[in-house]
Amino acid sequence: MAPSDATPAPPGADADWLPVTTGESGASVFRSADGTRYAKCVPAADTAALRAERDRIAWLEGQDVPGPRVLDWSSGDAGSCLVSSAVHGVPADHLTADELWTAWGSVTEAVRRLHAVPVSRCPHGRSLDAMVAVARDVVARGAVDPAFLPDEQQHTPPGRLLERVLGQVPERREQEGADTVVCHGDLCLPNIVLHPATLEVSGFVDLGRLGTADRHADIALLLANARETWADEERARAADAAFAEGYGRVPDPGRLRFYLELDPLTWG
Repeated sequence: MAPSDATPAPPGADADWLPVTTGESGASVFRSADGTRYAKCVPAADTAALRAERDRIAWLEGQDVPGPRVLDWSSGDAGSCLVSSAVHGVPADHLTADELWTAWGSVTEAVRRLHAVPVSRCPHGRSLDAMVAVARDVVARGAVDPAFLPDEQQHTPPGRLLERVLGQVPERREQEGADTVVCHGDLCLPNIVLHPATLEVSGFVDLGRLGTADRHADIALLLANARETWADEERARAADAAFAEGYGRVPDPGRLRFYLELDPLTWG
């Protein structure tokens, strides 16, 4: 399978690369036949976003936080292609509930390490105001994906959901100013890779939204996504408590709810 005519091909696409059909970015993604590299290719209109992802990957390499490495970059009239190293292991969403429980301490520690990177080092922002602007645009275009919304919001007009978020922005902006960290930006289980033998974190992937933000933007997605694996409420509560203990602080429930309401409105 080759990329569409609107996007460039990765080096040696016909013989050396295999298409990756999972993921929701809309880019053409390929994995090298030996499993050591990934190539993400986009049309020219999306070059700026892919370049930003490249810069985030390159920055994170020097921060003692595990992740991919930038191996190659090409850009032209047809679009752009980013080649990065694979992070070897199993995505956390592929684990059973018992396996994720075993890995939970390592996941917690990896998140703690990421959030401990000094904000002053990070040139990339993901501020609340920036994400609200994205949400306004997505809602205005009618591009909210209902699949990203929780069941209880499936039939609520996106404009009404946005109004609920906007009413909290002044308070959440003040909280962000007092509690900004380096966030992954899309900290769900598929973006956390673990060594299959040890269930220790091998690295974070999909870093296109990495930047400084309220730590709850990350924690909200992680805890909510993990609940889909735990299934039973008792295990979920125990996991939340274990995360708080290992991370070193108890998350604010109000801020968790706010970022869970905002995030689905920022994709589209």
